[in-house]
Amino acid sequence: MSGTVDYSVIDRGFEDNLRLRKLVYSAIASTPQHASLFEDIARYTCEIRNRVAVSTTQVSADGGPAQKKRKLAKDTADPAAGGNSPLLAGLNADAELQFYTQDTSFAMPQRKKLLLEVTRSTEASAAGSGYLRARNQVSKEIEFGVPISEIQHVLCLPVPEKTQRQFNFCIIPKYADGVTPAPAGATVFEPIIWTVPDGPPRTVFLGSGTSAMESASLAETYESYMQRMLNERLKHTKVICPSEKEFVSPVPEAHRKGEKAYHVKAFRGSKEGFLFFLSTGIFFGYKKPLLFFSFDDIESISYTSVLQRTFNLNVATRSAADPDKVEEIEFSMIDQSNHPGIDAYIQKHQLQDASLAVARRAKKLNINGAKGGDEEGGNTGNGGEGEESELQKAHRELEDQEEEEEEDYDPGSDGESDGSGSSSEEDSDAYEYGNQGGGDGRNLVQEELGSEAEDVDIDE
Repeated sequence: MSGTVDYSVIDRGFEDNLRLRKLVYSAIASTPQHASLFEDIARYTCEIRNRVAVSTTQVSADGGPAQKKRKLAKDTADPAAGGNSPLLAGLNADAELQFYTQDTSFAMPQRKKLLLEVTRSTEASAAGSGYLRARNQVSKEIEFGVPISEIQHVLCLPVPEKTQRQFNFCIIPKYADGVTPAPAGATVFEPIIWTVPDGPPRTVFLGSGTSAMESASLAETYESYMQRMLNERLKHTKVICPSEKEFVSPVPEAHRKGEKAYHVKAFRGSKEGFLFFLSTGIFFGYKKPLLFFSFDDIESISYTSVLQRTFNLNVATRSAADPDKVEEIEFSMIDQSNHPGIDAYIQKHQLQDASLAVARRAKKLNINGAKGGDEEGGNTGNGGEGEESELQKAHRELEDQEEEEEEDYDPGSDGESDGSGSSSEEDSDAYEYGNQGGGDGRNLVQEELGSEAEDVDIDE
């Protein structure tokens, strides 16, 4: 009889109380004849929750602003032609779960605790790939989601500046990277971000209701377990994590001493965020809009506003849909200590460095004539002699300019001393005093002292 138990009903009925659900599973295992009773109790619990949710919605509609239902995706297809309705319909369809996580803290597109679900592939699902979706734990409605086949990038990144170690899983669907425009007729799903702690997967369960802690190894955490489960579902891409081989910031984590920081703090306009330099591209988050620059979309990278402590990083992108259109996005106020690592990353992946391009130098430095075009504007990439970076060239040119100024400096133009050869402060003060108001090179101090000495001799 235990084989006929509908465990999905049990999970939904007792999902808010993990301890009680475990007791129900134990009771069913010891007394299988009571399984149908527990199923009825679980169904009744779900009905009560639905009634409460409906009544709450009605009160809001009568006594206050109505609750808005979030759009699952932006369908740019022609509604008369039906759009891509199968993609959207599959989100709400009942499907077997591969795994789900209770009380998942989502940061995007909503800041809310929801039930994270990953469904298995079915013939009815779009492209037979299943879905990743978020379900309201009270009303049981699907808040948002994305088909597995529509996911383009999955990133697992540490959360910076937190006392407790945490990780963000970032799901970036097609045309949702903030860089690539969506073609006409495409359904665009929103990026999804949820946060997991650094610890054993206590709230993760398999589709059968089995706790992930029972099937996972003792060393597995939320991070490693979800990476493994998502990689099993993702056939066209994999979960990408930061690596020391790509980039590590020399700025230590102030909140967690001893840990390496894989992020760089930067501003896009007035919005503060974090840059991550990954094996597949450059990511900027965690505020809307998210940006992910894959290597195929990057036209060039350049450094601007190079100061003693900070510099700006400009990323120029060119879309495959419109090759003639180049868009440049600037990230400002990056700590100067991060430059060597960023520059090594750019050279490693052979990204074009356009810091000293002719157009940029003419615009920024107002250089004209042969000097701007012939002497300094020839190198537009990182293929110069010795592979010297453009920021290093800028520093070298500044040093050369300072050396030229020192060579042109004539110490005799400020006047000469009294010939004593002393460099003490007293001689300098006497020299300055003696030259006040004169301007003809006479030593007035010596003249005054000499006249006083003559007067003394005459008196004697």
